[in-house]
Amino acid sequence: MMHIGFFVFPDFQLLDLSGPLAAFQIAGFHQTTSPYSLSVLSLQGGPVKCSAGCVITTVPLSAVSLDTLIICGGYGIHTLSDSAVDLHALKTQAENVRRLGSVCRGACLLAELGLLNGRRATTHWRHGLALQKSYPDVRVESDKIFLRDGHIWTSAGISCGIDLALAMIEADLGMERSRAVAQELVVYQRRPGGQSQFSPMLQMEPDSDRIRLALDYIHQHLTESLTVEHLASQACLSPRQFSRLFKHQTGESPAKAVERLRVEAARTLLESTHHSIASVAHLVGFPHPETMRRAFLRCLGLPPQTVKKYHQSA
Repeated sequence: MMHIGFFVFPDFQLLDLSGPLAAFQIAGFHQTTSPYSLSVLSLQGGPVKCSAGCVITTVPLSAVSLDTLIICGGYGIHTLSDSAVDLHALKTQAENVRRLGSVCRGACLLAELGLLNGRRATTHWRHGLALQKSYPDVRVESDKIFLRDGHIWTSAGISCGIDLALAMIEADLGMERSRAVAQELVVYQRRPGGQSQFSPMLQMEPDSDRIRLALDYIHQHLTESLTVEHLASQACLSPRQFSRLFKHQTGESPAKAVERLRVEAARTLLESTHHSIASVAHLVGFPHPETMRRAFLRCLGLPPQTVKKYHQSA
């Protein structure tokens, strides 16, 4: 029996806990003996209130021996990591489990403990850039639903804890058991696409006025040739200065940003109009439908045909 522990703290996100907890629990349905033993943990044990106001009973972190430790996320995680609370017990436990994971902003706590240095990791798309800036030794990949680097697994925002749990169940018990759990939960066993489908770069808010100006220009001129030189001139910077500042402020190169914004504009048209794929490609500045198809696969993990077909059948 594998003991799975979920670490929580005041003001944690309830779904970060309940989603993966339910997945591991359902993995034992119709089994004589469940493959998993499950515990909810906190530093001191006792009642812990989540951000929704529900109170969860927890076990002291030091009182258990674990196979897998999963750090939940939530607004309270920064209060915990910024306070004078001694996190030595958490780091010790994390360093001695077979498998370590996090949901959403739980990755921030793993990074604070130095456990993600030199590793690939993901988190909620809204916090990926902040995580990268605060912990430059972590290789943040904000588009992933979940990501495994050795024995450390990280997942994206909130509901992605279920995707993480399903992947762990597949690694432990095989694809068929994981599929059965997904069917019971009525979710994808493997969700199509990445976080880009939920996190359009239209929502980026860079600090620099010059980069905001360049982004506004891109939004309004998608059909034009948006070279680095042209965008730099709009921001009144040299191409080299512009590229460096743009990457620092957004986490993306200018070329990647242009591609993502065109994909987002194309996705919106495919979902809200009856334009052909070729027409959409022309309207958002892709030189050819095949160019748009490759961009969709890079950014969304899905071809435009699938997006259009899903919209038509909805």
